[in-house]
Amino acid sequence: MKPNIGIPDKKLNAVTELLSIVLSNQVTLYTKTRKFHWNVCGDSFMELHKLFEGQYKLIEESIDLVAERISKLGSKTIGTMSEFSKLTTLKERPNKYESSKEMIKELLDDHETIIKELRNNIDYCAEKCHDAGTADFLTGLMEEHETVAWTLRRYLN
Repeated sequence: MKPNIGIPDKKLNAVTELLSIVLSNQVTLYTKTRKFHWNVCGDSFMELHKLFEGQYKLIEESIDLVAERISKLGSKTIGTMSEFSKLTTLKERPNKYESSKEMIKELLDDHETIIKELRNNIDYCAEKCHDAGTADFLTGLMEEHETVAWTLRRYLN
C-alpha cells in the first residue's frame, strides 16, 4: 500500500531514486572504510585501525536508516552489490593498497563528495518535492559526514 502523506507519487519516486543513490554511496564508503581498516599498517596502525572501525560502524548504522527511509516512502530498497555499483557516485580502486595517509585522503575526498551531493539533495527534497522529512533526514546524515570529514582532515594538517 502506497503511503498517503501529502507527496504525489511522482515526487515520492524521485525522492526514493535519490535515496537509492545515497544508499549506494553509503555502502560503497562502508566497504572502502572496511578495506582500509583491514589493510592499514605502519606506525599509527592501531590508532587508524580503531578510527576506521568507528567510522564504518557509523556508516553501517546510516545504511539501515537510509534503507528504512526508502521503505517508509513506499518503495522497495535495492540490496545487491551490482545495484549499488551502478548507482554510486564514488570511485572504487580495486587491487590498490594505499599508504595510511593516502587512505585518509581518499576517505576524506569521499566524505566531501557525499557532503556536496547531500547539500544538493536537501535543497531538491525540500524545494522541488516538498518533502521536509527527507530533507531533515539528509541534513542529519550530512552533519555526520561533516564530522567524519573534519576528523580525517585533522590527520592531514
